[in-house]
Amino acid sequence: MTKLAVIYYSATGHGTKMAQLVEKFAQEAGAEVRLRHIAEQVDPSVFEGNPAWKGNWEATKDLPAATGDDIVWADAVIFGSPTRYSNVAGSFEMFIDGLGGLWAQGKLANKAYAAFTSSQTAHGGQETTLQHIYQMVMHFGGIIVAPGYTDGLKFVDGNPYGVSHITGPENQNELDEATINALEHMTRRIVEIGGKLAT
Repeated sequence: MTKLAVIYYSATGHGTKMAQLVEKFAQEAGAEVRLRHIAEQVDPSVFEGNPAWKGNWEATKDLPAATGDDIVWADAVIFGSPTRYSNVAGSFEMFIDGLGGLWAQGKLANKAYAAFTSSQTAHGGQETTLQHIYQMVMHFGGIIVAPGYTDGLKFVDGNPYGVSHITGPENQNELDEATINALEHMTRRIVEIGGKLAT
């Protein structure tokens, strides 16, 4: 049984929904899953006036938060972060920055990694955010298992680097069928390859 860690940061809840779908698809594929959110580093007073951000924080703040041990435990990891100026969110970056001790011991290496992201607009830095996550993974010595165009459905969502969602300027867009299908394909692919790496 492949052990998959789904480690994500979400502000307004789109990433939370994507991570929950990944958990579901991985379990259906026979994996043992740890779903872990990255704890919010922004003081709640900052987003008091943002209903989506406040709502997601309240819904997830008491759930188990991600630690480096979740990566050590896993055969495969799917990371998730919204796009911030073509890069990952600050809370995600801080989590990665805290992994130095495990990295130095080689405990993040030789695992399968993939990623998802979201942004308000179609050209909001989704591909560069995924590539930035993979640059981190390369420093780990991890094995990048991007979905590529390994299935015809990838020509519909159009992102060979991972999976991305366009939230809309008011964060109003729900996940569409193409994005959900892409999440399922990426998840099943990494569960399969992560399992092979672990044997």
